[in-house]
Amino acid sequence: MKVLFIVQGEGRGHMTQALAMEQMLHRAGHEVVAIAIGTCKRREVPGYFTSKTSAVVHNIQSPNFYYDKNSRSINLWKTAIYNLIALPKYVHELRKIHRLVKETQPQIVINFYDLMGGAYFALFNPRVKRISIAHQYLARHPHFPFALHSFMQKQLFRLTNFATGLNSHSTIALSFRDYAFPKKKLTIAPPLMRREIFDLTPETGDYLLAYVVNKGYAQDLMQWHDKNKKIKIHCFWDNKNHGEEWSPRPGLTFHYINDQKFLKLMAGCMGYVSTAGFESICEAMYLDKPVMMVPVAQQYEQACNALDAVQAGAGISSDRFELGPFLNYLSTRKNEHNRFKDWVHLYETILLKEVESFVPNTRRRAFKYWPGLPGLSISNR
Repeated sequence: MKVLFIVQGEGRGHMTQALAMEQMLHRAGHEVVAIAIGTCKRREVPGYFTSKTSAVVHNIQSPNFYYDKNSRSINLWKTAIYNLIALPKYVHELRKIHRLVKETQPQIVINFYDLMGGAYFALFNPRVKRISIAHQYLARHPHFPFALHSFMQKQLFRLTNFATGLNSHSTIALSFRDYAFPKKKLTIAPPLMRREIFDLTPETGDYLLAYVVNKGYAQDLMQWHDKNKKIKIHCFWDNKNHGEEWSPRPGLTFHYINDQKFLKLMAGCMGYVSTAGFESICEAMYLDKPVMMVPVAQQYEQACNALDAVQAGAGISSDRFELGPFLNYLSTRKNEHNRFKDWVHLYETILLKEVESFVPNTRRRAFKYWPGLPGLSISNR
């Protein structure tokens, strides 16, 4: 079968999941014919992504978060205003996706939590099997640990889940652990892990590994390290201003995002410190590395991720990059059987069954028309 991906480009988690899915599909004899990845002016598609995929990558403008002037927390008002202004551009990008689908003729389109993917499924209703996949969809489970933030943030999180999963034939929720779920159209699956992670031999080194999705958090790390110079830290970030590698002082090194270097340092670290993105936490858990999670301020889904990961035994969470409590946790943590590995090794069986299952009546329309968007064709012919 031919498959097309639509991938959210914010952070690295969904891109890593897409690469792992492509590897799995290739082993099963399927072909990923194209990847549409959501980008914005502030971010570039990392080189590791374009070099690892065998599919042609097409950049599309997609809604993104906008941060405060210190690049630490999300500015919700700024995010809403900028994305509303960009709506005409997004309509153009939807047509671009539709042309790509018509040119490549896939049987399946998989959306990795991009809002443009949900909008495309809803407005164009293509005659293909439509799958939405993300950890965030686990929020539909009655035992999902919602963070105690504002009512508005919780509803926005649910709204985003709804919007990215519009008009899907099936929805796959990636999870730290197995859940029984009685509802149809939702499959609970293990995390999508790249094959490279299975080939690593973990060791316990003398350094901490960190990842900060926003460069503003690097200042917090530097301030802490200034008072704790004996602790070695390797940190990855999305900041090209300092080149591939930068050491502001001995014992603290910042690396521009590089997947192979990241995995190598992950395998040898004594613990992992990060904002609470799903994918890298899973990689740390698989390698039996304790984790300290610092959710990005005002990013509700990360606050939920941190709660969920703590319940799954990943480590601890905090609201700041003060690493003292984490060092105490490392000294008292007991080694137990890594049940997470057992769960992860089921991913190919569960996901392939869901992808390859037959879906009848793919020509069904979700909407007969969509008012307010002149010139937007939703014809399937």
